[in-house]
Amino acid sequence: MKKIIHKILAFFMALTVLMSTLSFTVSMHYCQGELVDTAVFQKAHDCGMEMSDKDNCCDDKEIKIEGQDELKLPVADLNLDQQVFVISFLHSYIKLFEASKERKESFSNYPPPLIVKQIFKLDETYLI
Repeated sequence: MKKIIHKILAFFMALTVLMSTLSFTVSMHYCQGELVDTAVFQKAHDCGMEMSDKDNCCDDKEIKIEGQDELKLPVADLNLDQQVFVISFLHSYIKLFEASKERKESFSNYPPPLIVKQIFKLDETYLI
């Protein structure tokens, strides 16, 4: 279960990085105020009407969405207290999910009780 959760989180983190760095353009062509065509990553097709200077009924619009260029955050901008906090937080967070390797057995110091009577015979309960 833990591996599946890690894979899902890694996928969403990679998708977040991809979407934050992706740049694209949405191109739209309007003819007489109505949207005729939209296109992503390319120029929108025109409506085929002749365009003249005095009767300009068509309009092209482009929306550019710019992504991030640099993903590396400047760690040098953090002061010493912030760096200590980040390191201690990461260390405690990683240790939170580590499995404990040693098991404390409190019953190993005590001997088992002596069997005086066979209880299953007294209660007449038998496993079949």
